[in-house]
Parts: sequence; C-alpha cells; structure tokens
Amino acid sequence: MPKTILVVDDKASMRKLVQEYLTEEGFRVATATNGREALFAARHDKPDLILLDLMMPEMGGYEFMRIYSRESDTPIILLTAKVEESDKVLGLELGADDYITKPFSLRELAARIRAVLRRLEKAAPAAEVLRVGGITLDRGTHMVTVEERPVNLTPSEFELLAVLMLAPGRVFSREELLTHLQGVAFEGIERTVDVHVRNLRRKIEPDPSSPRYVETVFGVGYRFSAATPEGDRGESV
Repeated sequence: MPKTILVVDDKASMRKLVQEYLTEEGFRVATATNGREALFAARHDKPDLILLDLMMPEMGGYEFMRIYSRESDTPIILLTAKVEESDKVLGLELGADDYITKPFSLRELAARIRAVLRRLEKAAPAAEVLRVGGITLDRGTHMVTVEERPVNLTPSEFELLAVLMLAPGRVFSREELLTHLQGVAFEGIERTVDVHVRNLRRKIEPDPSSPRYVETVFGVGYRFSAATPEGDRGESV
C-alpha cells in the first residue's frame, strides 16, 4: 500500500507541483491550504508523513504542530522559505524531524521523505531490542521505556537514541549523527542534532541539566554513557 503524504502549503502552485511529483514517485498525496485544513486532513487521512509550510494564513505551521503533536507522532518535514536558523530550530523543538528550505529540488524532497520513512520503519535484526541502564528500546515496535515508563519519541529522536545505544561509550560527531538522521548528504545544520538531543534529554533523563545517559563530549559530539546505573552493563537481543 502506498504511503500517504499530506502536503500543507497556502500556495496552490506549490501544492500542485509537489503533489504531481510525489504521485509519480508512488506516494498517495493529500493536500491542505493552512493549518486548520491540515488538522482535519491529518485526522481523516492518517498520513504517514506531513510536509508542512510554516507561514500560512488562519493557522501557521508552528500552531499546527503545537496542536497535532499532542494527538500523533506522525513525522513532519518543514517546508520553509525562512532562512534564519532560529526559525528552523524552533520547528525542530516543536517536534519536526527535518526541514528543507525553499526553493528546493523535488528529487531532494523525495529523498528526504524516504529517509524519514526508513527511520520510522527500520528494524535491526541483530539488535531488535536494546537495553542499557534503565532504558529499553525496541526497534520492532518502535517503543522506548525508561525505568519501565513508556516515553513517546519522534522518529528522529528514536533513531538518534538507537544509534547512540548501539555503541555505548563511542563518541559520535554532530556530522555523523546528522548523516544518520538525514540518511543522505543534503544540506543541514549541525545545530539540528543539538535540538534533537535537547528534546531527547527532556524525555529520558531524570535531570536533563545533568544527563545520565546522553553525554556531551565538548568540541566533539555526543555519546551514550557506558557507565550504566547500578552496574547494569547493557545488552542487546
């Protein structure tokens, strides 16, 4: 069954262009002209991924994300003409998985979509379930628990945690982690990784200001602590 993509943009020419291209690429495409329409369409069509413009009348992309993120963890790629890094960071902090700046290549857009969908579906046969310290990550069910408490992660947060947990103690540069998240070597800012790490820490750390699990290695990047609580060495199955 083809994946459903919801394209949300107030410009008819942009919606038509993206819809036609993605349809040719084998996707089912629904459209909306603003955030209010997008809420109705998302609730009705249950899209696998949302392409979301930020600046729209009636309800913009930021407000849509604030509302819809409470209802669903559907991955979101921002479509934005804004070039300020702070605008992109705000979108990521609200739960977006990726962004692409207008004007963009349709080929790149399709590649970004497939990369995010792969992260959502990917399972590792040799390490389906990862357990390190008090954290359990199940790549088959896409579930994470911290001290037996379920936590809800975006696809990017989930993939970031999985990459780090597969190699406790190993330091990953921001560039390496960005490549894992995007899946392709397209334009991206390393600050994207910092935002995902900050969001992840808020969800899994007992004290996000003093991380137990995801450690910063200043000037290099991040690692998952190899020194797990209470002597738990961690395991994978």
